[in-house]
Amino acid sequence: MFKERLLQHYRLSSFICGWISVLALPPFHIFPTLFLSFPVLLWLITKAPNKIKAFKTGYYFGFSFFAFGLSWINNALLIDANTFGWLIPIAFLASGLFFGLFIAIPSWLTKYFKSPISQYLGFSAFMVLSEWIRSFFLTGFPWNLFGTTLAFNLQLIQTAAIGGTYLLSLAVIMACSAPFFALLNSNRKDIFISLLIPTLIFSSLYVYGIFHIKQHQLQASETTIRFVQPAIPQSLKWSQSYLEDNLYEHIKMSQLPGADKIDFIIWSETAFPFSIEYDEYHRQMLSYALMPQTTLITGGIRYQPINNEQHNMYNSMFVIDSANKIVATYDKSHLVPFGEYIPFRQYLPEWLKPIASQIGSFSSGISKQPVKISSHPSFGGLICYEIIFPHNILNQKNKPDWIINITNDGWYGISSGPFQHLVSAQMRAVEEGITIARSAGSGISALISPLGEIIGKIPLGKRDILDIKLPKPSKIFTYYGLYGNIIPILLCSVILAIAILINIKSTH
Repeated sequence: MFKERLLQHYRLSSFICGWISVLALPPFHIFPTLFLSFPVLLWLITKAPNKIKAFKTGYYFGFSFFAFGLSWINNALLIDANTFGWLIPIAFLASGLFFGLFIAIPSWLTKYFKSPISQYLGFSAFMVLSEWIRSFFLTGFPWNLFGTTLAFNLQLIQTAAIGGTYLLSLAVIMACSAPFFALLNSNRKDIFISLLIPTLIFSSLYVYGIFHIKQHQLQASETTIRFVQPAIPQSLKWSQSYLEDNLYEHIKMSQLPGADKIDFIIWSETAFPFSIEYDEYHRQMLSYALMPQTTLITGGIRYQPINNEQHNMYNSMFVIDSANKIVATYDKSHLVPFGEYIPFRQYLPEWLKPIASQIGSFSSGISKQPVKISSHPSFGGLICYEIIFPHNILNQKNKPDWIINITNDGWYGISSGPFQHLVSAQMRAVEEGITIARSAGSGISALISPLGEIIGKIPLGKRDILDIKLPKPSKIFTYYGLYGNIIPILLCSVILAIAILINIKSTH
């Protein structure tokens, strides 16, 4: 009776499954919900009368998962509600309608398989390959990969050092979809398989995690950094009447007791609200924030003249010594569509151009060279959501000792967005075996070890500083750092090949 109702209301069933899957994501981490949502989704797909119904089943799941899982985006539109508030329902629907395709298409492809084991294997592989494609399709947006749902446990995420978050996604999907067999046939054999598969997968992850962590015992270095998180509301960050106050606030917090022991002060994305290269008056004020031994890392807007009337504008990270000299810059290379630039701006209808004109027109940078300051470990820079892209966060041929990720999550307020963003940084740390210092003007600032452990943090929305020593530069070798996505893609290809062979055998 229950199964018949699920099939009768397959749209609602799959929609609810997508919604409850969001609860497995940060900050909730109610992971067991996936043991309900994935088996029901796969069962509904296999019971769909045709491929179109299978596609729709996956689409309802995907729409719900992404619309609710990315609902924090709507907070950004509330900053200037008079201008952008009307876009909230459009953004909510667009998130589900577009990204829902990345669940719908694997669901449709799964329907090509006939036997339960081939359907299970095909579904798992297609889902992970779909995540991988989402990481680069139309500039990419690999946010809320299913592997990130394991970030509640340090041991479970260590396998990302072998195959990245995509390998963890494969483990999650295969383990949590296994009860599909018990749902299909409630006999002892299928119930046993439904329990055995997740037990084997998660015990393997956990045992490897214990081994990996024991192999790499980290020690503190002599380099001390200070995170400055002023938690300035986004509505005031760019207000003309508050620009100087915002700068004073950063300087005042940088001067707090203990400043004489700090080697690096790290401000956030666009923390310096004036032109750091051309506004000499405000740049000289930075000397009040710095001790003789201190280097400041801050975000700001960089302008590069093209001619007398035009210039390129970059979202940049500046490295400034105690003499107020800019010793290095990093320009953000992976820009946010519809946030930092408008794709095909010139082709927009006239009624949208006034709104589009209020969105940034940034240029993309190209450099990812490490920066070396005296005897301190070398570091690389990343700005905002550049941290979400697996195997694309550092120069593999010239790897730095640590990474500084400056961001401003004030756009998203008190929501799930900053927590999900932080977990992305954790996953990158494990994948590459590198320390990540994440400074958020209004969000969650944190120092993350090469094992993904959050050594120290400033909670969401709190005005505070954090003084903490960097771990010593680690020599953690990761297969993912060397081979990137080859391992998970190859594994998914092997699984698909096995599924195809089983399917051929079962149809003859």
